[in-house]
Amino acid sequence: MGYLGQDIPKLGFGLMRLPKLEDSETIDIEQTKQMVDAFLQAGGTYFDTARAYGGSEDAVRQALVERYPRESFQLATKNAAWIGPKSYEDARKDFDISLEKTGAGYFDFYLIHNTGSFRTKVFDDLEMWDFVQELKAAGKVKHIGFSHHDSAERLEEIILAHPEMEFVQLQVNWADWDNANTQSRKCVETARKHELPVVVMEPVRGGTLANPPEPVAEILRDANPDATFVEWALRFVWGLEGLITALSGMSSLEQMQQNLATWKGYEPLSHDELATLKRARQKLDEMLDNPCTSCQYCMKACPKDIKIAQVMEALNRGAMYGQDNGKNWYGFNTSGGGKASECIQCFSCEAACPQHIEIVGKLERAADLFE
Repeated sequence: MGYLGQDIPKLGFGLMRLPKLEDSETIDIEQTKQMVDAFLQAGGTYFDTARAYGGSEDAVRQALVERYPRESFQLATKNAAWIGPKSYEDARKDFDISLEKTGAGYFDFYLIHNTGSFRTKVFDDLEMWDFVQELKAAGKVKHIGFSHHDSAERLEEIILAHPEMEFVQLQVNWADWDNANTQSRKCVETARKHELPVVVMEPVRGGTLANPPEPVAEILRDANPDATFVEWALRFVWGLEGLITALSGMSSLEQMQQNLATWKGYEPLSHDELATLKRARQKLDEMLDNPCTSCQYCMKACPKDIKIAQVMEALNRGAMYGQDNGKNWYGFNTSGGGKASECIQCFSCEAACPQHIEIVGKLERAADLFE
């Protein structure tokens, strides 16, 4: 058996970036069904959703729960009490809403969503750690854990304060491995020190590592002309000790099929390949404007509905592929509103950002560059 007494495949289906209908923010349920079918038929079992992921929980019900036996898959969801609930009672209602939306009956994995910064205090004040233990005791969830977006030092504080937690979800990828803000390596090492198994999120860094800039791509191609860039990313995280599964936020059937093929042909990275990724990491660090993963927590906090994630992507595209590329991306994604110049400098976005990006200054710069 694997960690937590379950055999869970290395590839998990992250449901944060499901496909959308053309010219719409509505999830493409039919394509999502096809992706679910392909995933399960290949032997995948772990699905990760959250209330904060738009209509993801409802899509899970339609594409998965209503179509497959409940015991044939594991379903994880999360409670982000720091986003919406303002009271003890409201925070607890989040669980009931998730259960109703998914129709799952119970959750295999339930996470306190996004510890770090002020968010940990919100969870403490609302007694969420006690609440998830109560859910487990009542049989409503099987395993309890938390996702973490902060330093390794803060992670260790939480682990020591809450030894009842059974797993942690961490942002890990080859690009962020030694990043001073994300601290992927240090966080993984801290979890291993306390024998806490890990679910990996953002192994492809929000899609950035699927299409690296040419100087980075050249390093990877020279080392292995036949390997895809996503293959490099997934093989890196699949080789980690203490891994429960690595979530890939796939947004098309094509991406699903590619990742399944990579999983089935998986071989651990060699010493030389790890050295190649180190060189690629150094080159990428020289080029990126910011480490945004497009989690969009900042956008949920923004009172002006600025399209912050798209603005950060425009800055990165400008840095990696030229400012014309960044400007075109910016213009297309803000044509309906949400421009950087609408910022009122309330700094709510920076308080919510797991990557600790100085967003307000970035927005000001983007307005100067692209408007």
